[in-house]
Amino acid sequence: MEAGAALPQTRLLPQKKPNFIGMKNRISLVIADDHEIFRDGLALMLSKQEAVTLAGQAGDGEELLRLVDTTRPDMVLTDIKMPRLDGIGAAKLILKRYPDTKIIALSMFEEEDLIVEMLEAGAKGYLLKNADKREILEAILTVNEGNIFYCKHTTAHLASLIVKSKFDSHKKAVGPLFTDREREIIKLICRQHTAQEIGDLLFLSKRTVEGYRTRILEKMDVKNTAGVVIFALKHSIIKEEEIL
Repeated sequence: MEAGAALPQTRLLPQKKPNFIGMKNRISLVIADDHEIFRDGLALMLSKQEAVTLAGQAGDGEELLRLVDTTRPDMVLTDIKMPRLDGIGAAKLILKRYPDTKIIALSMFEEEDLIVEMLEAGAKGYLLKNADKREILEAILTVNEGNIFYCKHTTAHLASLIVKSKFDSHKKAVGPLFTDREREIIKLICRQHTAQEIGDLLFLSKRTVEGYRTRILEKMDVKNTAGVVIFALKHSIIKEEEIL
């Protein structure tokens, strides 16, 4: 796989729509981005979602800090590059004041090093700015539940950077966690094989492979292939040179 190539996406199993039914409280959040058109578009979309209460918008990091002080939101969606105070600095200050605040970084394709810095600063997920509505909502719900969200457009290079960084979201022991068959399938998922291809290689039905994949994601506490790859690299289930 080329360093800039995106990791395999949703070819193995159709993604389920985020399920907000049964949520007792709306998630209050604020948005920070210095591009007004993007910020307003995101705010409009989120204002229509039953799971979310939009508490405000900020155009730079200093404005974001004041807004968080005033509204005390559950979550912050913030651009990384902003004037006066960037997203990394803002994240550190927000979490120092309000450790329970959940932060999701908004980024461009070429900002992989900065994404890693945001995660190290305490962000619980990241989205590329071209993410669709469903992925944005999935990220919000995932992070709100206390899990980490890896953007589905994560590249192999970014996965490698995350694994080598100080960021470590996976606290579970890996020893007996996966069966030999699951480890085989994990490696093949990381190598971009589809469910059908995995089935052909292992003499399993496509449906059986999809069932394995679902259990693997549940055991790893991840939502997509990017999470599988990062977990597998972090715990030496697969080697970096096998996917780059």
